[in-house]
Formats: sequence, structure tokens, C-alpha cells
Amino acid sequence: MRIENGVNGFQGVKSDTSDRNRVLVPKKVFFTAGAGSHEDPLVSFELALRDAGIERFNLVTVSSIFPPQCEIVEIDDGMRDLYPGQIVFCVMARETSDEEGKKIYATIGCAVPEDPSLHGYLTEYHGIYSGEDVGKRAEESARFMLETAFGVKAGKTFSITKVAEVRKCTTVVAAAVFVL
Repeated sequence: MRIENGVNGFQGVKSDTSDRNRVLVPKKVFFTAGAGSHEDPLVSFELALRDAGIERFNLVTVSSIFPPQCEIVEIDDGMRDLYPGQIVFCVMARETSDEEGKKIYATIGCAVPEDPSLHGYLTEYHGIYSGEDVGKRAEESARFMLETAFGVKAGKTFSITKVAEVRKCTTVVAAAVFVL
């Protein structure tokens, strides 16, 4: 590992491949989102996970760091390396409501630095949807965190968002799912 000075004396850690083999640092990440409705909030959450394709895993939510040297893959590629019942780490945004007719959202924003040895940022937002571009807000927050941590511009930003109108009890999820 190498320590790098960043903005305001922040010590950024650059990693190399040998370090990644000794610790739980994801090698891949995929992004997904879903919605589900049911009379029961727990069942609506299960249905949202099914819609997102990640219901068969024991999901552990983690904070919002995009790992250094992590490859962004399509959902099908990421799923090939995961097994039913496996403990899987993810950054997840989740909203549940029973206020029929309202719209709710969940979004994940991502900012990845050009230098793949630095970590990036993921942001998660959720709430009542009023038509604003919530994905853009999540991207901008992730970009801000990256720029103020390292003093570098983002090489790439994007977001994934799920919006749903509430019927019965509705849950929306958006997730960045890590593959070790």
C-alpha cells in the first residue's frame, strides 16, 4: 500500500493487487433496482428484491465506498459468481410506503475516479418522489465526495433509480451489489 496526500491533508490509500487478495475488497460490482407491492411491508420488500433479481442472497448493507480497481459489470455477469444463500455485500437505498397514489423512489449514485487505484463513492437516497431528477442528485453528491476527498475529477458518474406509484404497500430498492 502507498499513502497519498490529498485535499486538506487527507491520506488516500492506493492499493495494489497483492493487498486485494488478503482482504474483503470486491473485484466486481453490478447495479440493479426493483419494486414490489403487497398488503404486507415485508412481502413488498421481498417482491422488490425479486424484481431487482437479488432476493436469493443474504444481503449485508455497507457504507458507500466504490472499491479501488473494482470492475463494473452487467447483472448477468455478476450473478454468475454468486450462489443462493450466499452472504453478499451491497450499498442499498430502500423506501417503503402505504400512502396509496404517492410516488416513492430509491436511487444509487456513483462517482469513479480516472485513477483506478483510488476508491470512488456511492450515494444512496430514497423518499417521496416529486418529479425531480433524483439520480442526478445522487451522482452530484458522489462526485462532490470524490472531488473533496482527493482533489480529482470523476472519470465517470452514473446512477440507477427506481420510481413506483404506491399500491397497497410498496417498496422500491436500488442497489450496488458487490462480488468478492
